[in-house]
Amino acid sequence: MTSRKEDKFSLPRRVVLAGLAAALVPRAASAVEVPPQPPLLTGDYEKERQHFRTRLLRKGPAPDKYEPLKTPADADQIFYRSGYGGELELVAWVSKYKRTPKLKPAVLFLHGGNAMGIGHWELMKPYIDAGYVVMMPSVRGENGQLGNFSGFYDEVSDALAAAHRLAHLPGVDGSRVFIAGHSIGGTLTMLTAMSSKRFRAATPISGNPDAFRFFDRYPQDIRFDEKDPREFQMRSALCYAESFKCPVYVMHGKEEDHFNDRAGLLAKRARVAGVKIEASTLPGGHTSALPAEIEQSIHFFGSVAA
Repeated sequence: MTSRKEDKFSLPRRVVLAGLAAALVPRAASAVEVPPQPPLLTGDYEKERQHFRTRLLRKGPAPDKYEPLKTPADADQIFYRSGYGGELELVAWVSKYKRTPKLKPAVLFLHGGNAMGIGHWELMKPYIDAGYVVMMPSVRGENGQLGNFSGFYDEVSDALAAAHRLAHLPGVDGSRVFIAGHSIGGTLTMLTAMSSKRFRAATPISGNPDAFRFFDRYPQDIRFDEKDPREFQMRSALCYAESFKCPVYVMHGKEEDHFNDRAGLLAKRARVAGVKIEASTLPGGHTSALPAEIEQSIHFFGSVAA
C-alpha cells in the first residue's frame, strides 16, 4: 500500500492510510449517509458536550496494533486521570526539561493513529528545540490501557484532562499551552480546541473535520449508533466551526487534495463567526509534509504569543 520511503517516520499504518487519496484506499462496505455538506449547528460545542453522551454499541480497545509504551530517552513517563470520576489512569510522555524562574510554554501534541509509539515522539524534537515543554498523551483503549474506544468523542475528554495536567506541571506557563495533532490527532485537536479556552492556539494537521466522510471510509471503526446523526455531528468540527476558542491554523499536504473542500469550508464557517483561522497546504503527503507542518506550527504559535 505504501513504500518505506513514504512511511519514512515509521508511523503506524493507520496514520498513513488515513491520509491517502480515496482512490488508493480499499473501501469497506458502509451504510453511512454522507451529506454534501454537514449541517452548521449554532450551539456551542463545549456546552453541547455537557449534555451529550455517546451510545457505544460495541465496547473494546482501540483498533490499531500497538507496541509497548517504552518511554523515550529524552522524555519522562507520567500519568493523568480521565473518565467519569477520574477512573482512567492513562500514560503520557513529557519532554525532559529544567525548571527555570521564567515559566515555559508547552505543547500538547495528539499523535496520529489509534496507538502511540516512538515514531510519533521522534517528531517532537523541533518543539523541544524551540523551548516548549511537550506532552504526548495516550488515550483510552490505546496500547493495552483501560477504557473503550469511541472514535473522536470520549477521547476528547482525555485530551482535555491531559491538557489540565500539562498546564499544572512545575515550571509550565499555564497561560501559554498550545495544542497540535496529526491525522486522527488532528481531528481530535479541532474538537478539543472547541471544548475549552485552555489553549493559546491550535494547529490541526491532516485532521478530518467531517466524521460522516471519515466513517464512510472506515466503517469498521464505528462503535456508536450509526443510525443517530447526532453521533456523527458531535464528532464533526464542521458542524461546530463557530465554536473554536483560540486562533487556529489548519494544515494538510498538497498531495492530500481530498481534504481541500472540507478544510476550506471549515475556515469559511469559522471566519463568519469571528474566529481567527488560517488554512493552507504544504508540499508533500500525509507523512512527508509533517516536518514542514510542524515548523509552521511553531512559527504560528510564536506569532500568536508575541
